[in-house]
Amino acid sequence: MSDLLERLRGRGWRMTSQRRVVAQVLDGDHVHLTADEVHTLAVRLLPEISRATVYNTLGELVSLGEIMEVSAAGRAMRYDPNAHHPHQHLVCSDCGTIRDVHPTGDPLAGLPVAERFGFTVSEAEITYRGLCPSCASAPQV
Repeated sequence: MSDLLERLRGRGWRMTSQRRVVAQVLDGDHVHLTADEVHTLAVRLLPEISRATVYNTLGELVSLGEIMEVSAAGRAMRYDPNAHHPHQHLVCSDCGTIRDVHPTGDPLAGLPVAERFGFTVSEAEITYRGLCPSCASAPQV
């Protein structure tokens, strides 16, 4: 059973077949699927699942804090099931591939007190952008 499914069962979330399939599709490392990709994969497991059900389930999971929405600058929102494992993202600025990264150290340490403008900072979201190996080695047109 996936970490996401275990967390949802632990919360007592009503596990319908549609919800289970969406959670199964989101299982794994470096999973950052769009809602349409979740729907396409879910249909393979449960052909009658509707796009609206997938979108509604994703919205519920985000509201519960069980998955995160990840923006890939100008691309469709992606969904990350690793909401309970602190990490940052590495995004290819060409193809949009997203990978989870776990840098060492406290990301807040890099923000000087003078630059916090009186905010009490509780967390930091850092996105590293560049080219993935495939895009970096592709011939430029």
